[in-house]
Amino acid sequence: MLRKAIAIIVSTSLLLQNASIVYADNIKLPDMGTAAATTLSIGQEKEMGDYYMRLLRGSAPIINDPVLNQYINDLGKKLVSKSESVQTPFHFYIMKSNVLNAFAFFGGNVVIHSRLIMDTNNESQLASVMAHEIGHVTQRHLARAMEAQNNNSPYVWGATLGSLLLTLANPEAGMAAMTTTMASSTQSMISFTQSNEQEADRVGLRTLAKAGFDPYASSEFLQKLADESRFSSKPPEILMTHPLPNSRLSDIRNRSLQYSKKNVSSSLNYYLAKARIAILMGNSNTAKLLINDYRKLNNDQGKKALSYAIALNYYNNQDAVRAKNELQPLLDNDPDNIWYIDLMTDIDLNSNYSSNAITRLQSALKRSPDSTALQLNLANAYIKAGKYQQAVSLLHRYTFDHNDDTNGWDLLVTAYGGLKSRAQEMSAKAELVALEGQYSDAIQLLTNAKTQAKGNQILISKIDARINQLKQLQKRYAVYSRK
Repeated sequence: MLRKAIAIIVSTSLLLQNASIVYADNIKLPDMGTAAATTLSIGQEKEMGDYYMRLLRGSAPIINDPVLNQYINDLGKKLVSKSESVQTPFHFYIMKSNVLNAFAFFGGNVVIHSRLIMDTNNESQLASVMAHEIGHVTQRHLARAMEAQNNNSPYVWGATLGSLLLTLANPEAGMAAMTTTMASSTQSMISFTQSNEQEADRVGLRTLAKAGFDPYASSEFLQKLADESRFSSKPPEILMTHPLPNSRLSDIRNRSLQYSKKNVSSSLNYYLAKARIAILMGNSNTAKLLINDYRKLNNDQGKKALSYAIALNYYNNQDAVRAKNELQPLLDNDPDNIWYIDLMTDIDLNSNYSSNAITRLQSALKRSPDSTALQLNLANAYIKAGKYQQAVSLLHRYTFDHNDDTNGWDLLVTAYGGLKSRAQEMSAKAELVALEGQYSDAIQLLTNAKTQAKGNQILISKIDARINQLKQLQKRYAVYSRK
């Protein structure tokens, strides 16, 4: 019972549905301007989302690769732009995990497990999962579930949902915490949440089609999983907690029939993302299997993806010369490709050619000034070249625009360390640990930073102000962790 609740309440992947057949254009959706408003405001949802994301950063293997992050967020934004009833910003994350899953929670936060990306056959299938999760958020299913539970306080739900999220990152710890918070209302929460799944299906399917992806991808991916698990001695964990009945596939297929079949080619970025996950975060066998699969792709994108995968594999095995020889033709033909630029930057920096990397990145940023991956790469290149002040200038702008990205703060810590600016280094470290929910540690770091400020009253005043802000945040968020 508890394992079943975990997956449903956190509104995990589109494998978690068991709705009756309802045609795509005939489902009457609720008025989302008023639904759940008596229990939870949009502002509270954003606050709770921020709290839970900090919790995950501190306990879950969230992937901080800048290129992968830019890809998954660009794909997510494409879907969100075609979604309806969007009331919160959306943020997309990849979690390193061999469990096939995806989940969404308050504040527009969507987490995709790396295994799920690897198991999709094409980008439309990946987009279908993401669109479904976006549907859970826009339809405010968690807030409406709270309202159905006799208007339970969001603080009561805070402890429960926090435990569920911890279970995804650390099953034993999360299960122990959850046992104290679920109590007797588990069954009614399950029933209510299951009744919302058809909404997420319908909304996600419409979003998928409007965004230009194949609307049949959802049913095809589910069928793939069903086929793979049929002859397995141990099916995927998510299929064990939520069996996939024939009616589930029938529901998806019938909804898909309301749309025209589209032959949509996956983007090159999709293939490059899979290569990066398999080679940098998998193992040698995973890398070998992916490279063999890419040899079978009989198109131009397949050839490019294969060369990139081979170059990445050479680099991962510390063969920089072969990696560069394989990558150089790709970069020559597509000098603005961030995947190629990122890998060539790593090769150059490891070969002590930092000036080449900096020149290339500066040029690329002039053409793509909003690329987060390029900005972080350039900051890192400045640091490797000992140009710490230039790194600090760039990272000040970056962390102002992306204050929830741990990559920016981590690099800023290193850059200030290079300048021997101890107070600023500790202040940047405080921001990093605060993003992981470690408020006491962050406050202590800032307190220590004041002693290093050496009479700089402007800096001391800024540190004092930030300490007060973090104390207020710590006090406000403490209610969500009460059991």
